Amino acid sequence: MTRSIHSALLASTFLIAAAGAASAASATKVDGDDIGGVVTSANGPEAGVWVVAETQDLATQFIRIVVTDDEGRYVVPDLPEANYNVWVRGYGLVDSDAVEAAPGNMVNLEATVAPDAQSAAEVYPAQYWYSLVKPPAESNFPGTGPSGNGISPGMQTQQHWLHHMQENCMFCHQMGTSMTRNAPDIGNSIEAWDQRVRKARGDGDIAIHNEGQALATTMNNNMTRFGRQRALQIYANWSDEINQGAVPPAPPRPSGIERNVVVTVRDYAEGRFTHDMVSSDRRDPTVNANGPVYGLGMLAGYLDILDPTTNETTAVPIPGVDPAVPHDETSRVHHNEMDEKGRVWMASVYRQGKMPEFCSDPNNPYAKYFPQTGKTGQPLPMYDPATKKVHMIQLCSGGNHASFISDKDSTVFLSSDTRVVSWLKTKVWDETGSVEKAHGWCPMVLDTNGDGTITPDREAWNKGIENIDPTKDTQFTGFLYGINASMDGVAWAANYIPYVPSRIVRTDPGSNAPETCTTEIYEPPKVDGKYLAYGVRGIEVDKEGVAWAAFSSGHIGKFDRRMCKVTNGPNATGQHCPEGWEIFRVPGPTFTGTDVTPNFVYGGNTDFTNAMGLGENTIFFPAINSDSILVMPEAKGEFLEFRVAYPQGFYTRDMHFRVDDPDAGWKGRVIHATYSTPNMWHMEEGEGSYSKIVSFQIRPDPLAH
Repeated sequence: MTRSIHSALLASTFLIAAAGAASAASATKVDGDDIGGVVTSANGPEAGVWVVAETQDLATQFIRIVVTDDEGRYVVPDLPEANYNVWVRGYGLVDSDAVEAAPGNMVNLEATVAPDAQSAAEVYPAQYWYSLVKPPAESNFPGTGPSGNGISPGMQTQQHWLHHMQENCMFCHQMGTSMTRNAPDIGNSIEAWDQRVRKARGDGDIAIHNEGQALATTMNNNMTRFGRQRALQIYANWSDEINQGAVPPAPPRPSGIERNVVVTVRDYAEGRFTHDMVSSDRRDPTVNANGPVYGLGMLAGYLDILDPTTNETTAVPIPGVDPAVPHDETSRVHHNEMDEKGRVWMASVYRQGKMPEFCSDPNNPYAKYFPQTGKTGQPLPMYDPATKKVHMIQLCSGGNHASFISDKDSTVFLSSDTRVVSWLKTKVWDETGSVEKAHGWCPMVLDTNGDGTITPDREAWNKGIENIDPTKDTQFTGFLYGINASMDGVAWAANYIPYVPSRIVRTDPGSNAPETCTTEIYEPPKVDGKYLAYGVRGIEVDKEGVAWAAFSSGHIGKFDRRMCKVTNGPNATGQHCPEGWEIFRVPGPTFTGTDVTPNFVYGGNTDFTNAMGLGENTIFFPAINSDSILVMPEAKGEFLEFRVAYPQGFYTRDMHFRVDDPDAGWKGRVIHATYSTPNMWHMEEGEGSYSKIVSFQIRPDPLAH
């Protein structure tokens, strides 16, 4: 049984009465702003289950979630004054009835053991259900088309098919949710799936909006790219087997440190899809302490703001390139980073923008070395909370993602180009007001002749890595998506096309850019004809300068360039450093007949300063199909899973650490993350759902106040 605050069954608040429960609860203490007690079922105390407290009495919907300890005890700490509905969710249970409670109360909760496997599985994360899909066997590839095996010839290997199931079928929402796994009641299952992807809805009651229709076109095209009839049959079989009672393996309940996590969920953004968010400076998590959280309303052109202290929300319209346009709904504000002043820099994609003249002016050293020509440049909006104004900075290239480094100029690197890696020295811009003086770029050129430098004569470069002349350097062309830079100013970016295998791209501006710019590319290793991972989307760099690649194949790749025997020369075209890689498969089940996890890891964030108390260099990864963020303490290879149990559909692309009060212990430290999809109705609350900000705090134990 899934739940919504709008439909929860309410029961009366009651105090602990049962003798056994009273004994267990005696060691549980609550302050005046806590709710605590014990969770029991017919099996006795329930360990490792979630207790949910939710209210609509505040400025925005507010939910706080904790996990029970070994004896079934719980404490929901530090609740704002309000009336709450408190209930239990857990693997092996069905959702309990809600109890009305107020802070300061001790409240026992009665959990209900699931009567059968199907009932228990209703609250399993989407990836568990999606694992029941049976993709074509490896022997079916390459596809032979509609007159052959029905698989598109473009699907060269099973990895190409699996990538399409993950990257493209989960591009906007989870796969395996109730809405996606159950075929709508339209004809047979094949007809139902055909109607679903053509119309982008789960049933006839869901309205189709403009963006929804665009997503429907994408879904329909993606189904065709598989080989339409073969793919429709596979997804129809999946739904049929579930309707006939198939259930996935049960996930493990939270254990150890995972039980110490306090999750808070707040609505904001008026239902808009927010792609990314920021709450502090990646380099210094004390910046913006106790301040607002900023999300990017990507499909509507807004900077959406939540104040976690007051729970109030506001929205700032993003202006157009033309100053006469105060709100450009077509601007695609995509990823944001915060600087040391608390300003919000929004890597964005605009549909129009004039290319500045200096981008191709030979008097500019970067343009002389590698001119950027074209009809449009790329605006970089920046919001200054001190003035509450958005400044529009017109660049030659950039967009999609941004990453600050720790240099004297507070330089921010930008992705979203096919030929260059660009940056803006924000302090230079502050001091001079000149974009030209602050803006620079490196063309992506590989040292394939192996002489240790890049010739400045661009006419002498090989034009692509397909046909290399080993006496020349080689210009690399490839779309860059996620980007992060090491603190010493080396940029790592994700080049995710071709999806199999995809590449990570290292660009070092050197000491005298652009003349000292060098670029290297690396692919995940290929072993016995198969890549160990594929579909890189995001990338992170830890404090040691090691790159961590997030793959849509459900893997994390650790790449340590220091291990490489070869970094340049005619063979340095991707597969030249297998010794630098270590590949980790993320937790969860695998697709039937494969070793691939049906999850999609979008990026990563390194805790450089031990802000969250799990050790320096702990890396956090947003995993969009498991209702969780994955945590690798001190980058040592073992995962923790911090799950958002309610509402299901936690689909996050970004997160940030913040220290609100360094002297307040765990209460002064928080991770903020986004929580939304373009298809809002795919979240558990259904149509009308709002985007959300999720906050994670890590207590020393499950009962800490």
